[in-house]
Amino acid sequence: MTSHPDDPGTGTADLRPTRCPVHPALSDAGLVDLLGPENEKDPMGLYERLRAEHGPVAPIVLDGGIPAWLLLGYRENLEVSRTPSRFSRDSRHWHAWKDGRITADSPLLPVVGWQPMCTFADGDEHERLRAALTESMGRLDRRGIRRHVTRFTHQLVNDFCADGDAELVTAFAQQLPMLVLTQLLGMPDEYGPRLVEATRDLMKGTETALRSDAYVTGALQGLVDRRRADPGEDLASWLLAHPSGLTEEEVVQHLRLVLLTGNETTTNLMANTLRMVLTDPRFRASLAGGHMTLPDAIEHVLWNEPPLTVVPGRWATGDTELGGQRIKAGDMLLLGLAAGNVDPAIRPDIAAPMYGNRSHLAFSGGPHECPGQDIGRAITDTAIDTLLLRLPDLRLAVDESELTWLSSWISRHLVALPVEFMPRRPESESTEDPSATLFAPRPRWLPEDEAPEAATGGPEATAPGRVPWWVALWRWLLGRPPGSAP
Repeated sequence: MTSHPDDPGTGTADLRPTRCPVHPALSDAGLVDLLGPENEKDPMGLYERLRAEHGPVAPIVLDGGIPAWLLLGYRENLEVSRTPSRFSRDSRHWHAWKDGRITADSPLLPVVGWQPMCTFADGDEHERLRAALTESMGRLDRRGIRRHVTRFTHQLVNDFCADGDAELVTAFAQQLPMLVLTQLLGMPDEYGPRLVEATRDLMKGTETALRSDAYVTGALQGLVDRRRADPGEDLASWLLAHPSGLTEEEVVQHLRLVLLTGNETTTNLMANTLRMVLTDPRFRASLAGGHMTLPDAIEHVLWNEPPLTVVPGRWATGDTELGGQRIKAGDMLLLGLAAGNVDPAIRPDIAAPMYGNRSHLAFSGGPHECPGQDIGRAITDTAIDTLLLRLPDLRLAVDESELTWLSSWISRHLVALPVEFMPRRPESESTEDPSATLFAPRPRWLPEDEAPEAATGGPEATAPGRVPWWVALWRWLLGRPPGSAP
């Protein structure tokens, strides 16, 4: 939806009011613009300043002076995400929307404009739409996904392994999730690079966000048209055939949801975890001491550097109070996942390790908790594990203090991760058809606890059911059981 139902879309920026007629206090001068330079420079520092000034719920403004509340407290984030009766996911409750203050060219629209999908629904409608999505995603074979990730990782590593250096954000973390997701959705490989650019652009809320959103939606509409005529073993076909009876527009929008959130969150999780693996001495400790495993590193990153810093949004269904603030009906609330994860009320010692603790807010909570979080973990874990198997001497090429980040209103991206390693020759790729391994049942001869995903038919591949010695050694160094999957 690109305009208010009572507005034909002719609104312009100069028609936006500077004060909120429903809640004037939110429009007072001096409120932080979450799309402004302070957030772009240091979002975590901004959150702590707002926490000190306002407590667990802080007033902020968005593009065009649109008011909102940013949740900084852990408990407040959970309360809002778990009580849809008070805080709806349906953006049509938004008074700024009803009053026509969100114009057709607003960069907020691709993220918060109402769409016919489960993330903007509550109650029975939410259950209908979410069931179609979760049950369709449940048909994906997890071991097949890991084999798929391994294959694409080898392809990407082959592109730079002979150079002895690489930049892992653009050459690896930004490429691999979309390669995997396009396959899960049923799209050809060649869609990947352009979709990476478009999805990242629209999530930033730039002036070209609407154009990028139109490209993504158009590509997915073409996919749905093809799959309606020729169903396959993919998410698009399964959503079309699901007994919940999704309309074609609902199918397109749920595929868009998977593509946007899956790519953004997994890309950031991969980049942040790689940085930690390369810089934290606990990960590569001596054999005599304890060390952090790769799953430990992933959970630690999800606490301290969640893939999405802010998730929009929730809308108050009536006047209420939260965190000492008076919330009016129709007010917009933003889940502050990064701020909530470091709330001193639940983490007085921010340096204490959070290994094995999955009670973070990284994937939100309540009925709208991310349904694909374990797929994101699997992609990240398998990709980094395979990368380290190929390049075990991988090291950061610059001092850690030289790394930089770029922040938008909803996420924080590592700009670059330059690395060095001993040059190696590219490995021959497996001739196995990835579409066959992604959804096919496991071979009967392969024991459940012996899945050699990391060995993809290269020169050191071994007999079925066995793993090469160097794979077993690396698993041992990472603290994994001998028979575990890579």
